Amino acid sequence: MSSVWVVSANSSRATLYTAKSPVAPLEQQFQLNHPDARKKPSELLTDRAGRAFDSHGQGRHAMDQRVDAREHEREVFAREVAQELETLREQHDIDQLVLVAAPAFLGLLRSALSGPLKSLISLEIDKDYTSLDASALRARLP
Repeated sequence: MSSVWVVSANSSRATLYTAKSPVAPLEQQFQLNHPDARKKPSELLTDRAGRAFDSHGQGRHAMDQRVDAREHEREVFAREVAQELETLREQHDIDQLVLVAAPAFLGLLRSALSGPLKSLISLEIDKDYTSLDASALRARLP
């Protein structure tokens, strides 16, 4: 029997659905939430940027953040989703993986997936369908 997994995700929520075949109804298995991705950068950072001395003279200037705090939270969540999928892949038989994610998050999720998981991807849809229930999501899949 065929096993299809569908992941619907954005930067703060991911839901895993399974189906017994590519055209069967979807059944929700679990949902991951990452509320930090919705916070303002000022809520994520604890203090002001550090200061550095100029190489010449007495001047000092603020150090810039290398990565935006919200972008960092998106990357953390993408790795968390990928790790959960990897754990499930090791425990269960899966034939196909369908990724449905917001465009900005799809790239982060794709880069966080392992080689074996990437080889299972049969379809990618760059839309944020996280607010849809299982039957509405099924209607939007080919």
